[in-house]
Amino acid sequence: MINSKIASDRRRRELRVTDDFLESPNDESFTEVFLVFTPQLVSFFRSHGCGPDLSEDLSQEVMLTVYRKSRQIRDRTRFRSWLFTIGRHALYKHCRKQWPETDRIDLESVIDTNGNPAGPPAFEFHRRMSLLESREREALTLRFVEEWEYHEIAAAKAIPIGTVQWRVKKLATHLRAPELSRGKAA
Repeated sequence: MINSKIASDRRRRELRVTDDFLESPNDESFTEVFLVFTPQLVSFFRSHGCGPDLSEDLSQEVMLTVYRKSRQIRDRTRFRSWLFTIGRHALYKHCRKQWPETDRIDLESVIDTNGNPAGPPAFEFHRRMSLLESREREALTLRFVEEWEYHEIAAAKAIPIGTVQWRVKKLATHLRAPELSRGKAA
């Protein structure tokens, strides 16, 4: 009973400070929004494996975005979900910066001038590619053979660019995985 009362009071406060800020966006009303939502954002980032300093930095980045783009919100009742969507995007952006750029495949070492496999590494490459589904093979082919940019693949396939990046990097990692495990065992 007490916990539901606390949650209800907290929700009412969130709604009040949100309405105040959206009605009259100024430093004072934003300070209230900042004080209410920043601890929640820090907790959100911490629950996703970020350290205390990174969680604080990402929270401040989110709140800056909220301050700058608050006039763009269409449905004021969805302010909280909008704020956490910005938080997820900030987390994804940070994670993308941490991912190493995938290596490109040198086709001359894989395929000879007649288009046939050039030797054992090529056989292994073709074997691994044959294990993938057609859409996965196509994504890797467009990115590494045709050298399309991620946005070009996304536009051609009518899927979000983040989905393309995630698929390509995941699949490229899986294609390299047996080489890495053999290198560790040797």
